[in-house]
Amino acid sequence: MLIGPFINASAVLVGGVLGALLSHRLPERVRLSMPSVFGLCSLGIGILLVIKCVNLPVMVLATLLGTLIGELCFVEKGISSGISGLRKLTQKKNATAASSSAHESFINSLVVLIILFCASGTGVFGAMHEGMTGDASILIAKSFLDFFTALIFATSLGIAVSAISLPMLAIQLTLASCAMLILPLTTPAMMGDFSAVGGILLLATGLRICGIKLFAVANMLPALLIAMPLSALWTALFT
Repeated sequence: MLIGPFINASAVLVGGVLGALLSHRLPERVRLSMPSVFGLCSLGIGILLVIKCVNLPVMVLATLLGTLIGELCFVEKGISSGISGLRKLTQKKNATAASSSAHESFINSLVVLIILFCASGTGVFGAMHEGMTGDASILIAKSFLDFFTALIFATSLGIAVSAISLPMLAIQLTLASCAMLILPLTTPAMMGDFSAVGGILLLATGLRICGIKLFAVANMLPALLIAMPLSALWTALFT
């Protein structure tokens, strides 16, 4: 039974509600310092997953080829454009000229959160990992991070942050369910290499959150799709 997506969605829902209730009572120093800690936690999870690598060349090749595919297909740009389209649609239906600047700032912040919660490497990999292994630990760890992220942003954006939990739940359940169909075709080596590639994405996510290097993490997502086929091919040819 899948539990990770429900725990993750609940964390965003509850965090958003609590943040809206706290409003601006949360100290500014907490809002500024916590995101760096979130990034540090993501880096730690990534390191733990990378060491599960079975075939080092597979991890490197999958990351390189997957990122190349993502860059050529403009994955991150496509996600941003889609959400920006929703933003423009919302702008047409709302806001007077006097409040348009504040409204646009609100929507821009909400767009960032939607991408962070719904299209992050951690969420995509965590959902697929649970679907194939039954291990929800990655999504549970992400839930702690998302809870405080939702709480902090909701102090300024309000209850709208909680609404992101619905599309996030739908996306993660879909990914996990599809991954379950792949499980009978996998081997321990394929799972190890898949986890290692996911760890690379989490490292990139952590560096991005910390502001050290702004990796286009969404463009790296195709690496997860080709990690297992490459692992199987490598095993068949070289072992």
